[in-house]
Amino acid sequence: MNAPWKSGVAGTRDPINAYVCDDLTLDVIRGVCEEMGWSQDKAYKGGLRNAIQSLSVSASPQILLVDLSESGDPISDINSLAEVCEPGTIVIAVGQVNDVRLYRDLLMSGLQDYLLKPLSPDALRDAFANAQTILNAPKIEENSADRPHVSTAVIGTRGGCGASTVAASLAWTFSQTQGHPTGFLDLDVHFGTGALAMDLEPGRGLTDAIDNPSRIDGLFIERAMIKANDKLSILSAEAPMSSPVLTDGSAFYQLQEEFRAAFENTVIDMPRSMLIAYPHLMQDVNMAVVTTELTLAAARDTIRVLAWLKQNAPHCKTIIVANNVQAAALEISRKDFESTIERKIDLLLPSDPKATAQAAKVGQPIVQAVRGSKLSTGIITLADMIAGSAAEVAEAAPQADKTKKSVMSGFKSLLKKK
Repeated sequence: MNAPWKSGVAGTRDPINAYVCDDLTLDVIRGVCEEMGWSQDKAYKGGLRNAIQSLSVSASPQILLVDLSESGDPISDINSLAEVCEPGTIVIAVGQVNDVRLYRDLLMSGLQDYLLKPLSPDALRDAFANAQTILNAPKIEENSADRPHVSTAVIGTRGGCGASTVAASLAWTFSQTQGHPTGFLDLDVHFGTGALAMDLEPGRGLTDAIDNPSRIDGLFIERAMIKANDKLSILSAEAPMSSPVLTDGSAFYQLQEEFRAAFENTVIDMPRSMLIAYPHLMQDVNMAVVTTELTLAAARDTIRVLAWLKQNAPHCKTIIVANNVQAAALEISRKDFESTIERKIDLLLPSDPKATAQAAKVGQPIVQAVRGSKLSTGIITLADMIAGSAAEVAEAAPQADKTKKSVMSGFKSLLKKK
């Protein structure tokens, strides 16, 4: 529903549709609509269920106002509304329940605002003004049509080598420092920290996608993702340990396809286990950031990961990042590590427990929480290295398409059969 990275055909839609349950609210809405030059006939008697029924057979408006007063399960009903509401529509809800948890859940479901009844004309005017601001904002596609999509997977060779920390900071840097609309996909379904690193609740978007891959489309992405800032959205999960991941990987593949359409940059926190279970996930990835430590076990596993990438994702540009480097306490020297893995380390990130602790304390990525630290500077350098490879990615894209064509055509056929 409401998502600034999607562009609707605003010029062909009604500016407003409203579906409300009582005459008093209807009168207020019609009065404000008249002030704004909108037709009062687009405000109807009937709540959310009437809106769902109407929009299932007609085009969605630019702004949709729905009344939740007669809804027994607002979140479920809003999800049903999302299935019939076209991308780009801004949804505002009104209701009688004054509950901050409901408010947060509604915003997480894709609503722009939630207003309490009795409805104030001033509050309604402000909500409509905010909606118009979003509608009139420059569309991402218009400004970035020539930029290739860059998908970056961050893979840790060992647990605790900082892959998730690097992934979260990369996503934030792409969105804020470089200004690119970015999607952050945390594929550690049970123990992911993507949302936690930014002090956000992960929601049910990722688990819903796994359970119902056929529902994944642009509208689902708008509704399921959590906004970390105006250009960064996250899809993460904290699934119960009693709920195993039961999927053939089709959900993850479809999510990557939708991310490619919705964002300029995708950052994927890719657990090693995902490479083993779902090797096709790397077929649409341009950049692989392999994070490691200067230890014997990490050297062994770096060799294994690099060999896997060479065999399964030869089109990927690989960057090796040594993390948590302490000059005075190295298990293996950089020279010996590079000799063992038979290639150079591209970037060293210093150990900085103070910066890491401060970032966790304030619920922000390290590059946001402690910008001047050497660790933050290193991650920003890594983001620049990836951005600098965008031209190479664009040139390599046709060859990458040929490489993956036979693999992905079979996988897409499997998805169609489902």
